[in-house]
Amino acid sequence: MTGRFDGRTAFITGGSRGIGKGIAQRFAEEGAKVGIIDINEAALSETMRELEEQGYEVFSKVVDVVNADEVEAAMKEFVTSFGSLDILVNNAGIIRDNLLFKMTDSDWEQVMDVHLKGTFYASRAAQKYMVDKKYGRIINVSSTSALGNRGQANYATAKAGLQGFTKTLAIELGKYGITVNAVAPGFIETEMTRETAERIGISFEEMVKFSVASIPVARSGKPADIANTVAFFADEQSSFVNGQVIYVAGGPKD
Repeated sequence: MTGRFDGRTAFITGGSRGIGKGIAQRFAEEGAKVGIIDINEAALSETMRELEEQGYEVFSKVVDVVNADEVEAAMKEFVTSFGSLDILVNNAGIIRDNLLFKMTDSDWEQVMDVHLKGTFYASRAAQKYMVDKKYGRIINVSSTSALGNRGQANYATAKAGLQGFTKTLAIELGKYGITVNAVAPGFIETEMTRETAERIGISFEEMVKFSVASIPVARSGKPADIANTVAFFADEQSSFVNGQVIYVAGGPKD
């Protein structure tokens, strides 16, 4: 059985847990050779082991996406190993939630650095390989928080920034056979949302129940839901879909 990504390569930032891990799994299942970078060494090793046990070819490296040299070196190593870089998924992200009057300089700067600087560094490094090949897919992971969310002035701003970045790269890179799109998840069950529940002092089950109450499809999202949309954007047949943001949230978003 052939997969739609046979012969393709996919490089995922922040791919060791949650949404990133789900995306890596999907690409591997559909035939791509997968590269994962993450700052979480333990989680990265575990995900690498799981994928290799399933028989998939995987590259992994501990990388801080805020360090341009580390990102470029990892990408070069990936291309040397697998021969190309066809798909880039900018998924690495962190949260440092707080109301504005309590938000520190560090809370703001760390979130901006990981989401915006990290995505910039990875996209800049990847585009040269894609331009040379006249083919590429860049998918950025935004969030419904881009539309505004209490306690997330930093995160909402960063995720909205990613959408502007997406649309600009789509204009710049389209003529080289490279499309750039974004997925904006709503509530997804991940380690990050579990940590949020713990931080605000409620059980994860309570958080899920509260979230589902406002979701039209009456269920919470899973990493696979985001991986499905990323795979659509990454498909060779999606070449006329460019500069778009899809909200994957179980209902419409403004």
